[in-house]
Amino acid sequence: MNASISPELRAGWQVPSFETPLWLGRRHSWCVVIPVINEGERIKSLLSRMAALAIDDIADIIIIDGGSTDGSLQMDSLQKYGVRGLLVKTGPGKLSAQLRCVYSFALDQGYDGIVSIDGNDKDDPEAIPRFIDALKHGVDFVQASRFISGGTAENTPKSRDFAIRYIHAPMLSLSSGFRWTDTTQGFRAYSRRMLLDPRVAPFRDIFNSYELLAYLSHCAPKAGYRCLELPTIRRYPKGEVPTKITSVRGNIALLVTLIRACLNIYSPKK
Repeated sequence: MNASISPELRAGWQVPSFETPLWLGRRHSWCVVIPVINEGERIKSLLSRMAALAIDDIADIIIIDGGSTDGSLQMDSLQKYGVRGLLVKTGPGKLSAQLRCVYSFALDQGYDGIVSIDGNDKDDPEAIPRFIDALKHGVDFVQASRFISGGTAENTPKSRDFAIRYIHAPMLSLSSGFRWTDTTQGFRAYSRRMLLDPRVAPFRDIFNSYELLAYLSHCAPKAGYRCLELPTIRRYPKGEVPTKITSVRGNIALLVTLIRACLNIYSPKK
């Protein structure tokens, strides 16, 4: 796979500025990227679980930090867990901006595919080898799902469960032509060829907050890419909802983003 990036295509990418305080070089054909911001003990727990599974034996682990101030990303600790890269976004934007930073970095380094998992330790990393195996067998977009057979949804807030099952996933299924069941979580995998396709064009400043996740779920099936949901385990801790989306305004913004994605507003202009 490992297609080169044409200079013309690369010159058109809009990527926020970022620093690279740690980069030990590419070792595998696949990478696992982890967006974080002030995740505290949660990111340490996730990295510990990944180390126990020897994920670094099959994929390079790269963290993209959105500007943490909690001291949770000490360099010696990261390397102890097998992390090969730490990027720190210095430009504006939230999650989508972080993802543009790390996806562009991964493509520039020549990775054939990218697995993305949130740094808040809600997802079980045991599924990562299955995601990579799907990419190896020609799948272009792998989405984790707690709602299909074999998946587990534990302590999911009732309002979120309802919104995903009866609003978010049905709307994206209808607009994309692919039956999705779990469209809000960031545990996913993408092929290199899909991310480099000008019809997808993920490296645009329009993706600044949470737009990129909904857009790719809408765009990838419509562009003819092979999509697949795999069963995963997603656990919310009891009495706590580790999320960056908490206010009524934040949830309304997510709904507006969903509608805009379904109406092709984020799609590249022809």
